[in-house]
Amino acid sequence: MIIGSNTPVVVTGAASGLGLATARAFAAKGARVGILDMNEAQGAAAAAELGGTFARCDVSDPASVAEALATLRAAQGQERITVSCAGIAPASRTVTRDGAHDPALFAKVCGINLMGTFNVASQSAAGMAGTDPVEGSDAERGVIVNTASIAAWDGQIGQLAYATSKAGVAGMTLPMARDLARSGIRVMAIAPGIFGTDMVTAFPQEVQDSLARHAQFPPRLGQPAEFAALVVHIAENAMLNGEVIRLDAATRMPPK
Repeated sequence: MIIGSNTPVVVTGAASGLGLATARAFAAKGARVGILDMNEAQGAAAAAELGGTFARCDVSDPASVAEALATLRAAQGQERITVSCAGIAPASRTVTRDGAHDPALFAKVCGINLMGTFNVASQSAAGMAGTDPVEGSDAERGVIVNTASIAAWDGQIGQLAYATSKAGVAGMTLPMARDLARSGIRVMAIAPGIFGTDMVTAFPQEVQDSLARHAQFPPRLGQPAEFAALVVHIAENAMLNGEVIRLDAATRMPPK
């Protein structure tokens, strides 16, 4: 898909981290960027920086997603590219000192990371399917890029809920792409390793070095701009569809 000034884009979790880097990358291409996030202050600031539109959104709530997408569409038109970066990663073992893993915490993580991704992707796809194909494309109507994680395969001790949710995101990629093929909508997922988001770079240097030591080459944390560059490439490369791409410098995480 050709990205230009007439390309509406939606990015969830775009007030910070990988989402903000992705929003900036699309804005640099001239796209109209809609930002969805729970953090109103940071989300509004990001929208002001990028000349985009912000809407507060709880991705785990289908009604909130519908309302937020309606707000963005009223301002910038039907999105052609949707990127889901919203997520949380609390840690808990299957059995803790207090007993079994808190089922409410497990449900919350899956509700945001997995159901939230589904809510945004499915509702966005429904809007895309009703549009005319993008001019100059292979009858393409839209692109959806979701964020999985290498934890989907390399889930560590304490990552039960997180790894489960991200495995679900990875697992929905191919069937969703097959579902939407007749509508000319592509679906991809990226499974990042350890990236230098604000949360990670706030750690002491020795902690950051410990997190990065499993990367084979380059032996460092990923940069959010590198994640964003892959998202943009996926949007522009029509042959990328139905696949999960590990973006991890050949990292394979140990149990802990």
